[in-house]
Parts: sequence; structure tokens; C-alpha cells
Amino acid sequence: MSFPTRSPYVIIGAGIHGLSTAWHLARELRARGRGDGSDIVVLDKSSIAAGASGIACGVIRNNYFQPAMRELMAHSVEVWESDPAAFHYHPVGYMQISPESMHEDVASIAEQQRQIGYTSEFIEGEKDSHDYMRGLFDDWKAPGTTSVLHEKKGGYANNTASMYGLAGKAEAEGVRIITGVRVTGFQTDSESITAVETDKGTIETDYVVVGTGPWIKHFWDMLELPSHITIHGKDGQDHDNVRMWTYWSLQEGTLGVDPETLKTNAGEMPPVIHVDSDQPLYSDEDGSLITDRMWGIYYKPDFNFGGVQGGAAPVKIEQDPDRVHVDPYGTESPDFVMGPEFAHMWVSALAFCQGRFSGTLGQYKREPSGGIGCFTPDNFPVFDVFRQNCYFIADSNHGYKMIGVGALVAREIMGEDSRLLQPFRFGRYAKGELHPTSHSPFPWS
Repeated sequence: MSFPTRSPYVIIGAGIHGLSTAWHLARELRARGRGDGSDIVVLDKSSIAAGASGIACGVIRNNYFQPAMRELMAHSVEVWESDPAAFHYHPVGYMQISPESMHEDVASIAEQQRQIGYTSEFIEGEKDSHDYMRGLFDDWKAPGTTSVLHEKKGGYANNTASMYGLAGKAEAEGVRIITGVRVTGFQTDSESITAVETDKGTIETDYVVVGTGPWIKHFWDMLELPSHITIHGKDGQDHDNVRMWTYWSLQEGTLGVDPETLKTNAGEMPPVIHVDSDQPLYSDEDGSLITDRMWGIYYKPDFNFGGVQGGAAPVKIEQDPDRVHVDPYGTESPDFVMGPEFAHMWVSALAFCQGRFSGTLGQYKREPSGGIGCFTPDNFPVFDVFRQNCYFIADSNHGYKMIGVGALVAREIMGEDSRLLQPFRFGRYAKGELHPTSHSPFPWS
């Protein structure tokens, strides 16, 4: 097919947000009698799932301290549940296992999950928490745990396969996905974008959606949006000259054991496990102290990755964001892949939690893993329209699990404001309408 010279809707990025928005927008257009999927083109400089969505751990959860995030995630879980086969979704559940310093935070999450009808079980107290975990895994150790939040919904999905499932749904609606096309600029009039410039030609358009994950800053800069902003803080003061974007290095890898190694006492595949701890972490290899500060890990069995896969809290990249090289991305990066330090910490933490992992460091897959994420000032998403007709889906690395955002964005493009997206407008920074933060070591919690 020839390269298009015009498309009413141009979506940039063939990852979770771009493909979900394309699929849902095509359905909205058809349902409202305003067009169909043939009015939409998706562009990606590489290929479907070539970015963060293709290497994501794939965890799907509701476990957030922020009420707005919880409601948004509950909506997204419903989308995952709508077609588990196409999305390669495994609804095994999710567990948040926490120390006393997080007890009050997690109790709040449990109560608000109850209020919104999100099924979970909350266990409190060190003995009851330990007994509950021993009921699932007879080798459970992890001292210092005083609460367990067991979400009965959620789980994980196989990343690349799920993206192709989503692409198939969009293409079935008539959406055209064009890969190997690099967006190089925008043509604008006094107020809005009139065309998208690419290395293959220019596409005139009425509306643009940018859902590019780690590359979001590139397009933000392309539209000359502010690199630094003012935030009205919780202290009542204005904080000027705050960087709009920072990058964090994602810490993930795979232990090359049979995924069935992690089965429960009942012989079932387990929930995704997330453990935060304030206990000192010692090396499972030589007993040396790895850290005496708060730490956290998550892990799950995954046949797609060929082992037990998961990660730890990301590490902030202190380099000037303008000098950070996002490309080559992921496992191709010369700068941001996991080394022996991560393997040592993560496998030692697995052994801290469960005896079956003691002595398994040698089975860690010594292959490139990890990536980087582009984060907002408060580490929560920005969903908003700029230049009148350019919708930015800036997920602040919450992306993969948020498959439902595309449905809400599609409705907003049709003129229907979303209550769930409202708390994530760019204007919240100047107004001081910031999301609460928990005591978790993870910046996205």
C-alpha cells in the first residue's frame, strides 16, 4: 500500500497505549457513526512492541496507594479480562507483602479496594501474615512481614504476544499500522497540529495521539512544551524550575529455573509476588551485607521468559535528561542493562523470601535485560491535550498494565470527558493537586 498523505487520526507508537487507543477509537468512531478504523493510522519507528511494552515484566495489578490510580487500574483489569486469550493474560492474582512501616498504607489500599468492589483479602499481624504465606508456600521465610494484601484479580500477561493480540484487534477494525517510520516533526498553524512529518513523507491530519513510553520527552520537546515547570507543593509553596522529565533505569531479570519451581503447596501457579522489606538483606552467596535500607522485589513464574522473572526498585539516572540516550533501547543499550550487582541482590532477595531459591545465583540468566523509563515530576502519569489536538499519553512507566487508558482516551477524543483521567492532567502541578505517596521504596507507589 502507498504511504498515506492524509489521515484524520495519527497515533504515534505501536505499544500498549498506541494500539489500545487505535482499537478503541476505531470502535468509538463506528459506534457513533463518525467513521471507522480506516480513519486511523498508527506509526512506529521500529515495530510492534519494539519498545517498553515488548520487554515489560507484564505485571497487572491494582495495588496503588493513590485512589485515582486504583480506580484507573481496576478499569484496566476489566479490559485485560475481556479477552484473556487474545491478550495472553494470566489472571493468577497479585500479593503485596509488607513490613510494619507500610502497614497503614496497605490497610488503606485494602479498604478502598473493598469500596470499589475490587476483590482482595487483607491479612494483618506478623504471625497471621507468616501463617498465610506458609499456607501457600511451605518454604516461606521473609521475617518482619506484618501485612499481606492478596488481590484475587490481576496477574500478568506475556508482553510481546499481548501486543500482537491488541494489534490484531485494531487491524480487524480497519486500522493501518505502519512500522519502520520515524516521525521527524509537526506542521502547525497558530494553535494546532496540521500535519505529521516523517522520514517517509508528510501526513496531513486532524488529530494526533502520542503514546511513546520512554520516548515521550522527545515529542514533548518537539512541540516546544516546557522543560521545567513550577509545582505548588504540599507545603503550600511554589517550587520553581523543576525538571519535567527524568529517566530511571529499570531493574529486571530472569532466574533460569523451571517456572513450575514456584508452584504453590496445592500444585497451582502462584500469584505475582511483591515483597517490600525493611530487614537487612544479606548475600545468599557469601553472607555479606547487600543493604540495610528499605528494599523491594517482585517475581513470578513465566514460561514466556523461561524461568522465574521479576525485578527490583528502579534506579534514578542522575545524568541531565537532555543527554540520556534512549536509543538503542532495552537489551540493545550499551548503558542501561542489568549487571552482576542486580543479579546478586535480586536472587539473594528471592532466597530471603523462599528457601527454594537458596543457592540458585548460578542459574540467573546472564543475558541483557532491563530498560529505562521516562518519569514525570511526581512519578505519576500525565494524560492531557496540548496544541488543541495533540493528546499526550505520558505514562511515567506505569504503562503496560494500563491497557484501559486507550479506551478512555478514545472517548475523550470523541468529546466525552473521563472522570478517571481527570486527576492526571498537566495542570495539577501548578494547582498543587498532587497524588499522595506511600512508604514503598518504589517511586511509582
